[in-house]
Order: sequence, then C-alpha cells, then structure tokens
Amino acid sequence: MLSGPVVNVYSLSNYSFGSKEVKMEKDTSVADRLARMKQNYMKEGMRKCVEGILLVQEHNHPHVLMLQIGYTFCKLPGGRLKPGENEFEGLKRKLSSKLAPTTTSVQPDWQIGECVAVWWRPNFETLMYPYCPPHITKPKECKKMFVVQLAEQQHFAVP
Repeated sequence: MLSGPVVNVYSLSNYSFGSKEVKMEKDTSVADRLARMKQNYMKEGMRKCVEGILLVQEHNHPHVLMLQIGYTFCKLPGGRLKPGENEFEGLKRKLSSKLAPTTTSVQPDWQIGECVAVWWRPNFETLMYPYCPPHITKPKECKKMFVVQLAEQQHFAVP
C-alpha cells in the first residue's frame, strides 16, 4: 500500500482574520502586467513564482483559502521569487507579506509541504499550461504550487 505525506486540515473556525492596509497592484491591466513581465524577462530571464495552497475544513469538506482581488478575482497567496532565492524561503516571505499581521514582531512558522503542481507560461500571453510545450526552448514563467501545512490555530491579516 502506498502512503504519501499527511496534511492535517483544521476547521475554518480555528482561524481568525484581521485586516491590514491594501497593497496596490503594480499594473492597472493585464496588458500592462504582460508588458512589465516582458521587460523583466529581458533583464532577469525566466520569471519564477511560487504559490501556497492553504487548506481548511468547513461543513465537512476541504476548502482552499484564497485572496480576493477586487470584486471578481481570487488568487492563491504567493508571488515572484527574487533572483537566486530558494523556493521554500521565497514562499515563506510571500506568505508573511500577504497574510501575517504587521503589528506583531513574531512571524508565523510556515510549514511548506510538497510541490503539487507546476505551470508554465511559454510566451507573453495570459495562458499557462501544466507542461512546457516541447517546441518551447525558453519559457517565460514557471509557477510552482506547494501545500502549506497550517498550524492548528492561527491569525491572518488580509487587505
């Protein structure tokens, strides 16, 4: 019998949510974001991103915690790695900047688990694929998604 890693999933009621100041998006449109991505690609090469999958339980079903951007868009917490930055440390940095309260000096001890997905952006368009197409020799972005083991109780601060 195969046995994989165990992820403990706790009730949503174990977590509390506060607020913090909203960080403005760098781009006002998708076209602006893709143009900035192209400029950064020319300077730094392929963009490397990480995202965290935070699981909770509500009504006896697992739920994924996501950040709401505006009224119509949601995304996983995470973001771009700095050049040469380790994936785990980069994801911890991004989770703290997006979800940790700014009023406390103690940062959460994020437990980063397995990488469960890798997505590729072959060109400067919006679509990403769960594989790198074989004819693409220089993809523009690689995004990895990791399961994050939450503590049994935790306080989050979200914009």
